Amino acid sequence: MKIAVAALGFLAEDGELLGAFLGATGLGPENLRAAAEEPTFFVAVLEHLMSDDALLLAFTERERLRPTLIAAARHALDPRSDFV
Repeated sequence: MKIAVAALGFLAEDGELLGAFLGATGLGPENLRAAAEEPTFFVAVLEHLMSDDALLLAFTERERLRPTLIAAARHALDPRSDFV
């Protein structure tokens, strides 16, 4: 969960990145906080990062993480789901 929260913070720091995430998920600023209380929300955050290699690398470099840890964190949040 810690990685997913950091990923959300990373997106929220840049209005353009946050806007792209909101657009991809169909969320708006008015319901972002409520959505973050749902178990699948942070899965969506990590999947969004993994959908864009440049975004994924920017985040993992900043956090000093191996990019493969993002997929592992995503799986830890929802091990029953198959992300391809």
